[in-house]
Amino acid sequence: MFFKYSICFISFFFLFFLMLLMFMMMMFFIMNNMVIMLEWEVISFNSISVMMSILLDWMSLLFMMFVLLISSVVIYYSKSYMSSEMNLNRFIMLVLLFVFSMILLIISPNIISILLGWDGLGLVSYCLVIYYQNIKSYNAGMLTALSNRVGDVFILMVIAWMLNYGSWNYIFYLEMMKNDIQMTIIGVMIIMAAMTKSAQIPFSSWLPAAMAAPTPVSALVHSSTLVTAGVYLLIRFNLLLKDMFFLKILLLLSGLTMFMAGISANYEFDLKKIIALSTLSQLGLMMSILSMGMSDLAFFHLLTHAMFKALLFMCAGVIIHMMSDLQDIRFMGGISNFIPLTSLCMNISNLALCGIPFLAGFYSKDLMLEMISMSNINMFVYMLYYISTGLTMFYTIRLMMYLMVNDYNLLSIFNLYEEDYVMLKSMFILLFMSLVSGSFLMWMIFYDPYMIYLPFNMKMMVIYVVIMGLLLGYLVSNMKIYSLNKFLLSYKLSNFLCLMWFMPSLSTYGVSYFFLKLGQNLLKNIDMGWSEMYSGQGMYNILKNYSIMYNFYQMNNFKIYLFSFVMWMMILLFILFL
Repeated sequence: MFFKYSICFISFFFLFFLMLLMFMMMMFFIMNNMVIMLEWEVISFNSISVMMSILLDWMSLLFMMFVLLISSVVIYYSKSYMSSEMNLNRFIMLVLLFVFSMILLIISPNIISILLGWDGLGLVSYCLVIYYQNIKSYNAGMLTALSNRVGDVFILMVIAWMLNYGSWNYIFYLEMMKNDIQMTIIGVMIIMAAMTKSAQIPFSSWLPAAMAAPTPVSALVHSSTLVTAGVYLLIRFNLLLKDMFFLKILLLLSGLTMFMAGISANYEFDLKKIIALSTLSQLGLMMSILSMGMSDLAFFHLLTHAMFKALLFMCAGVIIHMMSDLQDIRFMGGISNFIPLTSLCMNISNLALCGIPFLAGFYSKDLMLEMISMSNINMFVYMLYYISTGLTMFYTIRLMMYLMVNDYNLLSIFNLYEEDYVMLKSMFILLFMSLVSGSFLMWMIFYDPYMIYLPFNMKMMVIYVVIMGLLLGYLVSNMKIYSLNKFLLSYKLSNFLCLMWFMPSLSTYGVSYFFLKLGQNLLKNIDMGWSEMYSGQGMYNILKNYSIMYNFYQMNNFKIYLFSFVMWMMILLFILFL
């Protein structure tokens, strides 16, 4: 028992110490404007040398610091959350492997070592999603693994295309080879790989399915590791991707992802799926701002979002535990009376997600929306951004009303208990970061303030959509106007909106249905059809029928033979006379 818990503490302290080290290094690098590139010769054989490269700059160190902070807190949280788990050591080892895969991806200026980290994330995420071994987890794990394999194939193709150059250190080619057609093809492949990892349309269906993993894993995956890998890769490649036509397509797809996730979250009743869809919406926001060329803003939002999203999942984990592993928000309500501290953390992280002033999310989200208002973009994309922001407020208020305000609806007797202090301590670390990380990063990343000059109504546009979302969320969660859906929308349309635009069906049944149907038709028509008719079964039937006929002749009396003889004679005579 002691060893079972000691591995949690050792991992927590090791990662936390590493995080402090990264923080001090990052501050030193920023103040001295430093970049260090380390190369280590792994093997030298004849004229071939295999090098391992590591890039340390303020960006990789800052991101590593956030990944290590969240993972250390998640491991500490798991000590309590997974306390009844028999194989806790295996779980912690998988989480550590996951974190180190992400770190390898962050510090790599080389496409080969990026593939190692990228594939490591895909493989370990599969192991974590199927951790609770049941049919739902296996299906979700397979969907996650296969969706991510598409991105892995694109990275492999990038490696093949880079054979045209002298080395796989892509960081040297971004600026000078920008106009080369091969580099353009590489850029398109990198965008496609990032779209699969960050779950943009049409690869969105795996992200809510990955909720089958334990909640601490969800907190890690959805904040700073798996889904952010694609965004981080595009931030690193942004010098190459600027002014590419394909980015316009990415802008449209990521805007639609943001919009689709916001709508689907309003129809969802599974607590973890609502938070997963909010992650999808924020990823759409990061990818769309990246496709407009503002990589520093995307990185800023990536870090602030990591803090409050990890906290949100941790709070959800406490609530699910308390509700005897029930995740349906219709059974919850009034929980702020029973677990006030968790409710406090949940509400603050939810408000940070909405971009309420002076919380972490506000600094990045408000700056992004104001930069979009100043940009030269069309009305459709502009409205997608603002409607999606309103939808974020909509589903957040709906969730808070269902959890905190509505009546307690659980069918059994009250089984709510006071919070676990191990979980609370880990949540308070992230609560503090959700409050201060926005301003802290704002001062650190942006040396010069952005000059934003907008008309009054455009400046207030964010406030307008947030108030609109708040009112709609309040009205819908009171259940009074939810039945209006039946009148306002047809059944098929509301089904289309709540099932993520049929994307899970298309990416699972849609991919397998035609192959299975073809297989069924081949079996019916070939194996059990024509081939049966002309081979074994057919031959057997023909011979059997002939033998029955001959037997009938032989077993009957002489007149049949006589009659048949007369018939044959008549036929022969008829032929001869003709």
